[in-house]
Amino acid sequence: MPLQIGTRLGAYDILEKLGAGGMGEVYRARDSRLNRDVAIKVLPEALARDPAALARFEREAQAVAALSHPNILAIHDFAEQGATVYAVTELLEGETLRARMGGQPLPVRKAVEYGIHIVRGISAAHERGIVHRDLKPENIFVTRDGVVKILDFGLAKTPAIAGAASAATGAGETRMADTAAGTVMGTAGYMSPEQVRAQPLDQRTDIFSFGAILYEMLTGRRAFVRETVPETMSAILRNDLPDIHSSNPQVSLPLEQVLRRCVDKDPARRFEGMHDLAVALGTIEVTSTSSTTAVTSVPQFVPPLPEKRRAGLPIAALVVVALAFGAIVAMVNGC
Repeated sequence: MPLQIGTRLGAYDILEKLGAGGMGEVYRARDSRLNRDVAIKVLPEALARDPAALARFEREAQAVAALSHPNILAIHDFAEQGATVYAVTELLEGETLRARMGGQPLPVRKAVEYGIHIVRGISAAHERGIVHRDLKPENIFVTRDGVVKILDFGLAKTPAIAGAASAATGAGETRMADTAAGTVMGTAGYMSPEQVRAQPLDQRTDIFSFGAILYEMLTGRRAFVRETVPETMSAILRNDLPDIHSSNPQVSLPLEQVLRRCVDKDPARRFEGMHDLAVALGTIEVTSTSSTTAVTSVPQFVPPLPEKRRAGLPIAALVVVALAFGAIVAMVNGC
């Protein structure tokens, strides 16, 4: 049953319902211990009674909790109260990368900046042995302060299930309680060729997905998406990356080279890891007097940018909570 506004769940006072879907409900709540607003994702009762679904929900919460990083959605708590199972995360203000792009290319400078933020977050996950496996613009959130947050580790391969292979397909996406060899999972259009083939995956699958996202940020077009899922999968396996300069002539050759290496069909020819990709992106600088890009001699990864303090002005913001089985987005009016 939906939670009643004004009731308490653990240490959290329920303030308002933000959104709902077949896989759960999201509420805005007040943390009475730390005096802050948070987002609470409640697992539906039917799934809470399913041992496999419950285990996956908890496993994702544990995976995200292990990834304390400014570019990954933070989880604060995971608990049960009676038959209610819930996870508590930070409350984000801003919009998804999909909404930020709006079907149009981003300025090259902004695309590179966002790309570096994404790589930072995924690199932190890879260092913990966690492969996301479902990177896409809907799972990337841009806060009002311009900080990128990676969402939804519901399909993540953690060390506990590292022996399982998975991939992506479906009209939109396919999610299962656990992965198995030959199982196809994820989101069509952003998966790697090895995902399409349901082969064992490592961190290089996230590099391919990142490349598809970077292409979209630079061109406003989806790299491999076709009219049907089978056609999309075929394009991922057989088609080269579409010409980038016909959509955005301001992309430099060095940036295009980084992009094409990310989406190489052969994982062995991609960047070996996110650290190498970070170094490559760190050498690409957009001049302040032009929207074109140029290579500098920056030899190392750019250090994380400090988060700005919120201005505290009235806002209308999108709030996203991304835990097991997908993100729920809701419009929030508040301060």
